[in-house]
Amino acid sequence: MISAPADPTTAASVSPAADVLSDTYDRLGIRLHDGVATLRIWSGDASAVEVVVFDDDDPDWIVETLPLSPAGGGVWEVTTPVLRPGVRYSVRVDGPHGPGMTFNPATLLIDPYARGLAVPGIHSWRSVVVDECFDWGGVRKPETPLDRTVVYEAHVKGLTKRHPGVPAALHGTYAGMAHPAMIEHYQRLGVTAVELLPIHAFASEPRLLQLGLTNYWGYNSVGFFAPHAPYATAAAQAEGAGAVLREVKGMVKLLHQAGIEVILDVVYNHTSEQGLGEPRSSFRGIDNRAYYRQAEDGTYIDVTGCGNSVNTSTDAAARLVLDSLRYWANEVQIDGFRFDLAPTLGRDASHTFTADHPLLRAIIDDPALTGVKKIAEPWDVGLGGWQTGGFGTGWSEWNDRYRDRVRNFWLSDIDYSRRADVTPVGIGGFATRLAGSANTFSAERGPLASVNFVTAHDGFTLHDLVSYDVKRNDANGEHGRDGADTNRSFNHGFEGPTDDEAVLRTRRRAMRNLMGTLLLSAGVPMITAGDEIGRSQDGNNNAYCHDSDLTWYDWDLSDWQEELRAHVELLTRIRRENPALRPVRFAHADKTVPSASVIDWYDEHGQTMSVEQWTDPSHRTLQYDAQSTPEHEAQNRILLVVHGRERGTDITLPALDGVTRFVPLWSSVDERPSDHADVRTPGETFPAAGTSMYLFRAE
Repeated sequence: MISAPADPTTAASVSPAADVLSDTYDRLGIRLHDGVATLRIWSGDASAVEVVVFDDDDPDWIVETLPLSPAGGGVWEVTTPVLRPGVRYSVRVDGPHGPGMTFNPATLLIDPYARGLAVPGIHSWRSVVVDECFDWGGVRKPETPLDRTVVYEAHVKGLTKRHPGVPAALHGTYAGMAHPAMIEHYQRLGVTAVELLPIHAFASEPRLLQLGLTNYWGYNSVGFFAPHAPYATAAAQAEGAGAVLREVKGMVKLLHQAGIEVILDVVYNHTSEQGLGEPRSSFRGIDNRAYYRQAEDGTYIDVTGCGNSVNTSTDAAARLVLDSLRYWANEVQIDGFRFDLAPTLGRDASHTFTADHPLLRAIIDDPALTGVKKIAEPWDVGLGGWQTGGFGTGWSEWNDRYRDRVRNFWLSDIDYSRRADVTPVGIGGFATRLAGSANTFSAERGPLASVNFVTAHDGFTLHDLVSYDVKRNDANGEHGRDGADTNRSFNHGFEGPTDDEAVLRTRRRAMRNLMGTLLLSAGVPMITAGDEIGRSQDGNNNAYCHDSDLTWYDWDLSDWQEELRAHVELLTRIRRENPALRPVRFAHADKTVPSASVIDWYDEHGQTMSVEQWTDPSHRTLQYDAQSTPEHEAQNRILLVVHGRERGTDITLPALDGVTRFVPLWSSVDERPSDHADVRTPGETFPAAGTSMYLFRAE
């Protein structure tokens, strides 16, 4: 088990991650050297371990069986010339019987460190020896600063499946993701990083297969090192696991050449082995007691909702996660990771979350992961699982508080006001999120700890958020029980598709307000692929099991979709050009903080906001003045006007010291971005439309 120093007087000098980094766990898996291969497997309770090697042509014909010898610390190893690149193999493990012990010497198991996997049949896997050589050609990681990062969350298959500029043979593939037509799309849109839904090898649950569905999103990992082969081109799949890995690396190389980073959504919290009695493919047969959280009687403690939870309170499991990260960050040159259900990784032996967990500390402190972006999804379904703001320095977090407040302000509050002629809350909470969520993240961590999002793969799309009050999930085969019931959405007067132009016009403005808020807020913005064109899933807010037109990006755009995309392109450019919109640190009232934004707030009359106005439900208008404190860029100042009522109002621009004019940069009122707006002066009054935003550069 991971243990603290025995002597409290030496605690400060001993890393709490020391046991995770023990050399006991070095070089696990296959290592090719000197014309032979060494295989090392860890199993703390095993009594015997062997590797079986399969025929090159028949994946079920065992041609050789080799025993592994104990090497100390629970590690078993063998060195042999038989395990050469392209060879398929499995391990078999025997051990004692008892609570939590599920050893079976007849079961063929995946090497947890396998860099390649083959699938000879349903729920059947073979590890594959992979030659990892690849010519990177001197291409380096873009190393985009976090304040300049704009994340684009995308699905490898869904994004490229129907792109008319991508050759058919590359549709839905790693190679397709890096095709010039796709790179042009990322660059035009102004995103700096693609965050890929899981590409670790994964499987569909038997329940879904029985329903004729599939695990489309991929949050059901089989292994943590091998890439998901079905996302490779048919040619690479036919050539084998080595070619699949080369295609992944080729994708990363081409994206890096274009200045685009690659972030992986990684699922280390559970595996596809599900609950006890379900498929046994790897951990459960190697050392179930060590790899999965369970009670003394062997009952699983499931804090993920997926049947099992990886037990990172054991050093071997924690080290496996760390080694996987090191591999992808260095051998595959991945730029960052988004950790699914991250609190699960930070639970100790009593299953309690702690931000100082040895694995979480090791991920931040490991020199092999220096400069790699670390983004936590800060919740799981266990006791104490909601941890937004609870991770340590070095972590960024998906900010669900931001998501909920922004949705409330532009959608559910507007719905409420139509019914009651008053909104339930004022503008104070919205302003806090706009300025970087200082009430959630410490000054030490700053605004870049917040990954801001309005939508994600999980939930309504942006279009459906403004078009449906109620989810439409019947096609998922769970009788509508799945997916969130509280979405803070608003259909604007009609549920679902409509030809009513007034409703459609209001919905389009709501989408522009939501996207404008996202891209003009302090923090790291994340756009869900397809939101820039108003992609719909017909009201399905949990489309994880649909690999179809419902979830694929449709590149055949109508005029309004082109217009929405033009707004997003302009907003990302404005963000890039105005450092006042992307502070690195929170400002301080008593001293100048480099790379912060000094913020002043004004009401619709151009007067400083009063304490009462922040909480007054009838007050829904503010002017946000942000002035950068230069460190690496020229001084910059912006004024953002936000009006959160459907009735228009008059806005008097504030008199700011040293400011003689306000140059218009963007407005959510325009159907298509306009560059013909008038320059305005301090003290000038102009009419603001209902539910609108106006951005100016203060000069």
